[in-house]
Amino acid sequence: MQTKQFIQATQSLKSGWRLIWSPGLRRYVCLPLLINVLVFAGLGWLLFGTFTHWMSSLSFFDRFSDVWLIGALQSLFKFLAGAVLIVILLFSFTLVANFIGAPFNSLLAEKVEAKLSGMPSTVDGSVAFLIKSIPQTLASEMAKFFYLILWMIPIGIMHFIPVVNILAPLLLFLFGAWMFALEYIDYPMGNHGLRFGSVKKALKKKRSSAMGFGCVVALLSAIPVVNLIVMPWAVASATVLYVENFKHD
Repeated sequence: MQTKQFIQATQSLKSGWRLIWSPGLRRYVCLPLLINVLVFAGLGWLLFGTFTHWMSSLSFFDRFSDVWLIGALQSLFKFLAGAVLIVILLFSFTLVANFIGAPFNSLLAEKVEAKLSGMPSTVDGSVAFLIKSIPQTLASEMAKFFYLILWMIPIGIMHFIPVVNILAPLLLFLFGAWMFALEYIDYPMGNHGLRFGSVKKALKKKRSSAMGFGCVVALLSAIPVVNLIVMPWAVASATVLYVENFKHD
């Protein structure tokens, strides 16, 4: 992996952050941001409701809480269940928010690229454009979803294999970073007619750039509150990365 390309790719996040707040682009950030808030609130309500129900089912053991071992095990279980719940919430939030916001993300990528190139945008951001783009963007999201499932199965199994499971969390993070790179760079590339398979081939040729970008996005997505703005921020940043590193190829 080329360290220089890895570091340079992370710089696109700085440019992307400035772009989403620039005049002419803020309006295309508001709707994805609203989608993020609604999805996060809905999933949070659903998952924490389920968590509360699970915890109430353990009330039988409360009468034995004065027994040190049982009380300690119950506290440990609640901690682990809460941690798993947070991971599920963050993962589900990213998946659902990107699936719903795909057409709006494509539009944002189009507008960011037009601003970077200094050329007028070829689309007007109308409802008609969004409706027209839905089949292609959703097809791309489904391709990414099946690719994710295909690789998550062996990585999940690795967590149960002695010795190998020591490396499993690191591999999971690196795969997550790779998926974030695929997810967001797909938007500007998709606007130029590239399908998911072509996007993968392009990123494999410049894997260092892809992983540099993906690692930062993965870390930002794990931070509460910050993850609400990550989607439009990452779309703008991925478009910067595309224009600077991939477009002329």
